[in-house]
Amino acid sequence: MLKIYLTRHGETEWNIQGKLQGWNDSNLTENGIEGAYALHHHLSDINIDAIYSSPLGRAMKTSEIIAGERGIEIIEEPNFKEVYLGDWEGRTGIELEELYSEQYYNFWHAPHLYRTEKGESFSRVQDRAIGAIHKIVETRKSGNILIVTHGVTLKLILAYFESRSLEDLWKSKFVKNTSLSLIEFDGEEYQIALYADSSHIADAY
Repeated sequence: MLKIYLTRHGETEWNIQGKLQGWNDSNLTENGIEGAYALHHHLSDINIDAIYSSPLGRAMKTSEIIAGERGIEIIEEPNFKEVYLGDWEGRTGIELEELYSEQYYNFWHAPHLYRTEKGESFSRVQDRAIGAIHKIVETRKSGNILIVTHGVTLKLILAYFESRSLEDLWKSKFVKNTSLSLIEFDGEEYQIALYADSSHIADAY
């Protein structure tokens, strides 16, 4: 059996400032670093064969903390990057609501209707992320791996394996920073065994 663990990077400065990051970046906060260490300890008894990480700084830093001194290989996978948001990146929700009211509404309330000229569609992000997972499944077959990615990308991955439509993307459980999900593959079928569990984060504070 192949077990694919998935997490969202640690909390960042732009997360707490309410700014959308996309392919842009900001540093982990103290809480973000502590959350990554909490997940490091939570996974200490699991033999992780490799970490596949988005190459964006916040994800790579989270991956490095989780790997620690265990010698786990960290593989950069561009297809696990966050949704590219073009001109929206680095702006707050208040700014975007004023400048792009219709599409900003669609982003959060009608994701199947979200359209952008300079950024990526949700379906495009889902296609690239799921394609990367299929390649991992074909290569790995069994063992334990960890994917370190981002909020929107992670929701889209989980939605795919839930058979959840884009229209209902935001109706499932919120994915907190450094929460843990798990998808199990037995060679023919898959199941979501854990969805955005954050008990290890609560225990850390």
